[in-house]
Formats: sequence, C-alpha cells, structure tokens
Amino acid sequence: MALRHALLAALLDGELSGYQLAKAFGLGVANFWHAQPQQLYAELARLEKDGLIAGREVVQESRPNKRLFQVSDAGMAELERFTAAAAKPSFIRDDLLVKVQAADHVDTDALIAQLTERAAFARSRIDLFGKLLRTMRGDRTEEDFLRHGDRIGPYLTCQRGLAFEQGNRDWCEHAIAVIRERQQARIQR
Repeated sequence: MALRHALLAALLDGELSGYQLAKAFGLGVANFWHAQPQQLYAELARLEKDGLIAGREVVQESRPNKRLFQVSDAGMAELERFTAAAAKPSFIRDDLLVKVQAADHVDTDALIAQLTERAAFARSRIDLFGKLLRTMRGDRTEEDFLRHGDRIGPYLTCQRGLAFEQGNRDWCEHAIAVIRERQQARIQR
C-alpha cells in the first residue's frame, strides 16, 4: 500500500484541508499507516498533480488562505483498483522484538523498562481507540452501528487498531512476567 491510498481513503468523508487531514490521519488512519505531516503534504501535492484529488482555495479574512481537497472521479477509480488488488500480508518489524530476542544475553532490567513503556503506550492507545469508537457510534450499540451505521470502514479499522494495541499490551505484560520470573530463578540459584 502506498501513502496515496491511505490519503484517498481518509478523504472519503468529504473535503478537508491539509491540516484537518493531518489531524484526522493521526487519529484514524495512523493506526494502520504511519506518516509524518510533511509526507502528507507532499503526497497531497502529488495526488492533486496526478488528478486523483481536486483542491480549491478558500479565502479567509483573519487567517491565511487554505486549500480544501476532495477525492476526484479518477481518485475513486484508483481506490477501486487498489481495493480489488490482492492484499500483501503484513510483517512485524519492531526493534523491541529484536531486543527481546536477545533477552538471554542482555541487561533485562533495561529490557523490562522498555517493555513497561511500550505497555503504557499501548494502554494510552487503547483508551484513545475506545473513545473514538464510542464517538463514532454515538448512542447506538456496537451491534446496531455495525449493522446500520452510515460508514463502517473507519469503525472497523479503529477496532483493528484497538485489537492490535490490546495484543501489544498483553504480550508486553506477559514478556515482563516471564523475564522477571527468570530473573528470580537465577537469583535463587
């Protein structure tokens, strides 16, 4: 997947400025595709140049003018093509896993500290995803929203982000417990 497809998908809800898109991207799309704001702005320019989005200037009196972007017909056709293509499997690429791989030969106190930090980060993301899901469905039950909600794509990807972070938290807590237990066993020998 390219950043362009993630941006096209993020623009499906309507016209957004680059700033609004970066903010929305950071809250929703970032759970499955990470990009820096400068990457977003550069890709927006390419998408507009390629005719996949249309931009328009909005004159503001007390602020600098802004550009609003929306997906063009060509952009929708590109999303259709992308969606129909076979998805490649994803792979984990995480420096913390390399460190855990070496757990039997390194300072485990430093490793536990990093695992604890990662678990805390996961917990904060779990809270964020929970709030986003509640906001998206409003007063509806999850079951009702999934059956009758207007747009379920963002909701389903947010659920995946939640499950991902829950898995991260659970694995970090498990790894910490195992490493600590092994530390205690070594001390008692």
